Amino acid sequence: MNAAAICAAGLIKRYGDTTAVDSLDLDIAPGEFFGLLGPNGSGKTTTIHMLATLIRPTAGSAQVAGFDIGRDAVRAREAIGIVFQESALDRSLTVAENLRFAGLLLDLPTKIIAERTGELLELFGLQEHRKAPVATLSGGMRRALDIVRGVLHRPKVLFLDEPTIGLDLPNRRRIWRFIDRLRVHTSMTVLLTTHYLEEADSCDRVSFIRKGRLVESGSPRALVAHLGKHIVEVESQDIERIATQLETKLGPCLRDGDTAMFRWDREDIAELTRLQWDFAPDVGSWKVRRPNLNDVFLWVAGGKALKP
Repeated sequence: MNAAAICAAGLIKRYGDTTAVDSLDLDIAPGEFFGLLGPNGSGKTTTIHMLATLIRPTAGSAQVAGFDIGRDAVRAREAIGIVFQESALDRSLTVAENLRFAGLLLDLPTKIIAERTGELLELFGLQEHRKAPVATLSGGMRRALDIVRGVLHRPKVLFLDEPTIGLDLPNRRRIWRFIDRLRVHTSMTVLLTTHYLEEADSCDRVSFIRKGRLVESGSPRALVAHLGKHIVEVESQDIERIATQLETKLGPCLRDGDTAMFRWDREDIAELTRLQWDFAPDVGSWKVRRPNLNDVFLWVAGGKALKP
């Protein structure tokens, strides 16, 4: 069995003439918190669905928790927990009834279901709601319960596909506190997809996927460092001309409507200040700030190389 928690080699998924995932390789260590990031339609969910044995790859191979997703799909499923973008809960049942039903589907003994239900509801702050119908819970509570349901059988690998989509910021932070506690208690491997890039900051590693291909990988801190020391954001109604002129001074830019973004790989910003004064009459806004993972996302999605 492969020592990696998740290992994929040349994974491909085609739908007719459309290639959703193209020759994807992954090697994720046991206990690693890994983020798979990219724009809509980049292949994130298709990748998770293949690794979780929900759809068959067109080509390539993968092992999850040491089990081949093709030859040993049943055993792989036993080692996998998954939280989908859409809730898998029955809203007409209570919290405890949902977990009992899920546990029976997973062939867990009723005593084990009861023990783990108590432990997880306590961990996720849902103990006092165990008899409440799911329909009466807030969106954040339902999402927390989705995660509890996904880990009731203590999987070795947990797939989180946009786990906080549609939640407000306080509920998103609450969910991530629960996930952090869960990782501390279980040391399980977690593969995350998310559009909220700040949620991926705590990942051990992230990989960016574009048009089905992995294009950049590394720790969040290292990827941000590749962008440089500063990001210069310039806004102008004549941005095409301004951007063309600034590219001779600052290098290639990333365009977004009336805004152009440039990378500056020096701590000293005196030259940037001089440029700001030179272009002041034609510029509506000029900002110099530190880069973050959102900038990495934009650069990758725009087809730009991170390293000079």
